Amino acid sequence: MLLKKIYIISLILLTGSYFLQAQSKKDSSSNRVLKFTPSSINKTAVKLTESLSENTDENEIAAAYESLALELKTKKEYAKAEEYLQKANTIYFKRNDKYKQYLASRELAKLQELQGKYNLAYLNYMHAANFSNSDTKKKLNQNDAERVKNHLYPEVQSQYITKNIQLLDKIDLPEESKEAFQQLAEVNSQMNFNETAIDIYKKLSETFPDDNYIQKKLADVYIADKQYDKAIDINEKLLENTDKNVNAQIEQLKSLSEVYIIDNKQKEGISALKQAYQLALEEGHTLEAIKCAELVAAELVKEKKFQQGINLYKDFLNRLDGLIKSDSTLVDAKLFQITEDKIKQLEKEKALKDELITEKNTFNSVLMGSIIILVLLLFVIIKAFFAIKNKNRKIALQSLRREMNPHFLFNSLNSVNQFIAENNELEANKYLTSYSRLMRNIMENSNKDFIQLNKELEHLNEYLQLEQMRFGDKFSYAIHVDDSIDPETVSIPNMLIQPQLENAIWHGLRYKAEKGKLDLKFTNHNHHLLIIIEDDGIGLTQSKKIKTVNQKMHISRGLTNVRERILLLNELYKTGIRLDIKEKELPEMGVAVELRIMNYELRN
Repeated sequence: MLLKKIYIISLILLTGSYFLQAQSKKDSSSNRVLKFTPSSINKTAVKLTESLSENTDENEIAAAYESLALELKTKKEYAKAEEYLQKANTIYFKRNDKYKQYLASRELAKLQELQGKYNLAYLNYMHAANFSNSDTKKKLNQNDAERVKNHLYPEVQSQYITKNIQLLDKIDLPEESKEAFQQLAEVNSQMNFNETAIDIYKKLSETFPDDNYIQKKLADVYIADKQYDKAIDINEKLLENTDKNVNAQIEQLKSLSEVYIIDNKQKEGISALKQAYQLALEEGHTLEAIKCAELVAAELVKEKKFQQGINLYKDFLNRLDGLIKSDSTLVDAKLFQITEDKIKQLEKEKALKDELITEKNTFNSVLMGSIIILVLLLFVIIKAFFAIKNKNRKIALQSLRREMNPHFLFNSLNSVNQFIAENNELEANKYLTSYSRLMRNIMENSNKDFIQLNKELEHLNEYLQLEQMRFGDKFSYAIHVDDSIDPETVSIPNMLIQPQLENAIWHGLRYKAEKGKLDLKFTNHNHHLLIIIEDDGIGLTQSKKIKTVNQKMHISRGLTNVRERILLLNELYKTGIRLDIKEKELPEMGVAVELRIMNYELRN
């Protein structure tokens, strides 16, 4: 039962640690240069920004929107694809380009259908019918509109699909014909006419032998018909054709595993998932790696192989830091997010520019009024700019706070592992209880810039007790608060003191031969809150000397993080915080840290 409990906790911490690491790496990505090739979707997005910024023809901008929508559709980002395609359609509407409106409306309907937005899909199919340049296309879209209207009734859908197949025999639209036959196969499958669906997919695969989607759909029908061997055979062949495409190979291994598991071949299914997991690790695909790890873990739980699950979890945690550093897909996603923000900004600028041009052409007689409007707009923009700047500072401050959590989390987990390795169940349970209570308190206040002193004292006391437990009473500590300070009415910045305590313990006290002492004092000095952290450890000079080669090569983010947060707090709240770190002069040993806060009144 203990092993199972630890395994479940491990899975929860695995997900949490991933997101904390991902956020941390996002914040520090500006300090690291990764060599990667932007994806096609990013290249297309950049072309759109160029079209918007260079004031190109409206048709070129609409074409750029359409290209980006198509790229997003291939990535199954249907909502975003719909958004950009709608922008292209708006331009076509303004230019009264009915043919382009026909194409865009039909594609919009398909995207909305994929998202289950059947009412909107119906409307856009009808729009496409109205913009059609032939009776055949008009009828084709009307049939599709009726088909989505009856999406709950596959028998009725089958009738309209059959009508469309008959219409498509008269015109040369091979992709539309293929899609119609796929729809017919799907509705037959929904009606449990699996044999008919299989026949349709087989004929389609003969006409389009390189279309893997058809093969996958055929495999799905075989699964529904409990012909698992045939489904496995198709998936294995598809896997052989994905050697040069790692993403496709990972997805195909997952599909193959799913069929194996449905066919009660758990061993083969888990093996395929592990292959997908290893591929994701080798290629530096963090998101895929965590998905595969979760799938493998789920199957290991079903097989009651808890130790293997824990080993997998440990392996993933050990690899996670390097995995995120080498994962170009995270950088690529961040790059696309930045490009999207730029697109939105350019759209706003373009809309503003168009508005100004229209006003200039329409209201030349009221030039002075236009100038006043521009001044007001400029004022609003500047005000918004400073508001955004402050918001970004708050976001940066929050990110820096959260950056302090991952390494603390991992250090604590190592301690749990040590207790487990020593078969010290009582200490492990005791440590986990204290640790979870501390983490819950930290997480509850992680979104706050300031925290009441009494709560901070509670967190610091819990943290020091954990460290005492971890290092076997290697040190003693004392916390003193001056009588002139009311902990319930004083507010201080969140998570500034804990890193200094951690440095004192990890770099000073733990290397001391005898038992050390750590003092934390809060005093009111000239109407300033003075926080003093003193230890009698080995000191800064000796600590640097005993560092290993790896430790010297590693650049600590702890002190840098604190100084960056102090800078942001001073800019945002005028707190006047100062941090001084001094080594004690001989014959005394140790380090004294002074944290001075000028404005420390209670903040809500």
